Amino acid sequence: MKPAPQTPPPADADARKAVAPVVCYPVDTLPPPDMDLYKRARKALEKVEEIFVQPRDANTFKVPAGHFFRIISIEGPQVGDLNLWAQGDLTERFYSGKTRALHGTHLGVGDRMWSSFPYLRPLATITHDTLDWYGFNEFGGAVHDVIGTRCDPYTGLLLSGDDYHFCCHSNLIRALAAETGLPPEQAEPHVHDVLNVFMCTGFTKDTHQYFMKASPVRPGDFLEFFAEIDLLGALSACPGGDCSAEHSSDMAACYPLKVEVFRPEKGALDGWMPPVPSAYCGSHGL
Repeated sequence: MKPAPQTPPPADADARKAVAPVVCYPVDTLPPPDMDLYKRARKALEKVEEIFVQPRDANTFKVPAGHFFRIISIEGPQVGDLNLWAQGDLTERFYSGKTRALHGTHLGVGDRMWSSFPYLRPLATITHDTLDWYGFNEFGGAVHDVIGTRCDPYTGLLLSGDDYHFCCHSNLIRALAAETGLPPEQAEPHVHDVLNVFMCTGFTKDTHQYFMKASPVRPGDFLEFFAEIDLLGALSACPGGDCSAEHSSDMAACYPLKVEVFRPEKGALDGWMPPVPSAYCGSHGL
């Protein structure tokens, strides 16, 4: 709980509070994804690869630009933490904060995963979600959030004194190190805030603290993306399972996840081009 206010309210406190909010980043002028094109392209897809992610572990995968990939629940309710980078350039990575500012706290079909400065371009676009029926529940929770970070051993040690080595942060480090050949201490700075796939989260109405509740995901559910550029991804199967109670635990029931990569038919994306990095040139004046 937050401490009680120490400062008495001014005479115009109610008037100050009553000022209407303004959306920080109106997206009316944001170039929209061509969802009709993606819809046509996904009618005939050839699966070219599948990658399994074991419980309390992570794995990497690559997706060429113009391909689709799916994160799939295959055995039981399980959430996953997703990192994305541009292939060959770990400095261009998923920017969860800017994605949240543009699209909101939870992502759905038509939303895009934006990359970090100075690139600021779409890495991937969500094209299908079998959980889109869920919406927001009575607690203000929804799935696929960009408000949490990832479970990590540093916070666990801070709050409980435990040394736990299978947090999503640690899993993602090991997976990235194995993929790139970087030592873990050099891979760690590249691991970033995630898209919490299938995780059901929100903020409590009284203290506005980040909460989680049992994910509605079931075997067969999937979240599908279109790769806007050549991608390197890493996915961790969270040690909290469906995150109904804990998210860093050897006690929770955990299940594997699967990533499938699909190639559309030749000609299905005629006219489509990968997005280019931001045209902003202000670095010369900094």
